[in-house]
Amino acid sequence: MKEKITVIAGILPIMILADLITKNWALSALAGGQRIELFGGVIPLTLAFNRGAAFGLSLGSNPRWFFIPITILALMLLVVLLIQAERRDWLRFVSVSLVISGALGNLYDRMRWDRGVVDFIGPIDLGVMLWPIFNVADMAISVGAVLLAISFWREEQRERLCSSEVGDEGVVPDLGSN
Repeated sequence: MKEKITVIAGILPIMILADLITKNWALSALAGGQRIELFGGVIPLTLAFNRGAAFGLSLGSNPRWFFIPITILALMLLVVLLIQAERRDWLRFVSVSLVISGALGNLYDRMRWDRGVVDFIGPIDLGVMLWPIFNVADMAISVGAVLLAISFWREEQRERLCSSEVGDEGVVPDLGSN
């Protein structure tokens, strides 16, 4: 349990602080339609408020009261995942910690006002589409979700390997005796 607490205690405050600081900066520096271009305009910084789901998907005129309980439920499930993770599953600890951090950062915005989640990175022109505006919390959720998927995949691979080593009667065959 000490390993889990150490990982989440290292990641959670850093990600939440980074999210809060960058959102506060965006609220002041990008107010009034200001726009900042990074890397020759490749990454624009534009203030936006997302009242919807990921990628600006809308769920009605005021989805705030839908997302708050859903986020709280998701956080509870993530805590269960963290508790149930094997003792040395560092990838699972890191991935769940990142998703929890990002979810808390965006939940804070939803709870503090009805304007929505503060987004400011983007939109990024990918040539075929504009990548929606996002924030540090969104990055933590996205990276954490990819790492969590990898963690689940690795766990499945380990289970397959273990089950293939077990014989039909549920006994590990003796491969070394002659």
